[in-house]
This record gives sequence, C-alpha cells and structure tokens, in this order.
Amino acid sequence: MSTYQTILDDLKKAMKEKDQQRLSVLRSLKSAIFEKEVSERKGGKAELSEEDVINVIMKAAKQRKDSIEQYEEAGRKDLADVEQQELEIIESYMPEMLSEDEIARLVNEVIEETGAAGPQDMGKVMGKLMPKVKGKADGSVVNSIVKQKLSGS
Repeated sequence: MSTYQTILDDLKKAMKEKDQQRLSVLRSLKSAIFEKEVSERKGGKAELSEEDVINVIMKAAKQRKDSIEQYEEAGRKDLADVEQQELEIIESYMPEMLSEDEIARLVNEVIEETGAAGPQDMGKVMGKLMPKVKGKADGSVVNSIVKQKLSGS
C-alpha cells in the first residue's frame, strides 16, 4: 500500500475516532500532496510517485522542526509542544532514516569514489551523495558529516 493511501485510510480512521489533532495533521499532509500533484500536472493527470509523496512529507516535517526551533527561541514552549506532537505524527509516515554511522559510511565511500581531498570538493561529494540518501537522511546532517570528513576532523 502506498504512503498516500495509508494517509487517506488513517484520515478516515481519525475522523471516526474524532482525533482532532491527528485529523488536522493528516488533512494538511493530504492538502500538501494534492497541491504538489496539481503543480506537477501541466495539462494532464499527474500521479505522484512514492518518492514525491515522501518528499512532501519530509518538507512538512522540516517545517515543523523549524517552527519548534523558533517557538523555543521565543520562549513559547506551549506552541513548541504542539508542533512536536504534529512532527511525531508526520514522522510516522516517513521511511526509516539512516543513522549517522550509516551516513558516515556512505560519505567515506563517495569521498573515495570521487577522490575528494578537502573542503573545495564539497560540491562534488554532495552531488554524488544526495541521490543515494534522498528521502532517508536529513540534508543538514549529511552536509555537516561531509564538512567534518573533508576538513579532516
């Protein structure tokens, strides 16, 4: 079953159970996916691939993380807690993420493959690495590991 179909099924379930928070989050995900579908259409009917759906979900998760950070900086723990609960619901639809050790192993492989020697080769490494970790790792985590490896730390 596709992730999108799972979201739709869970949306119906949340309606029946009157789970307002889950219902709200799932409606926002459904809306974001539909919006992406419409923007991809360009004249015909566009069915989003599983990867596109995951990208929409990851974008929603990133937005929640950014909001949590901003609310905490502003001293609004109450709003940060709401965003955190929403993030947990969204993350339940994301694929299993790679651990930092797994990312570091992939980074080492790509560095070896490309012959990268220092920070000036960052673009070369990221260009080869990102397609391998797309949808399975947070780009900022990957970026920091690559920087660390290329600077020799």
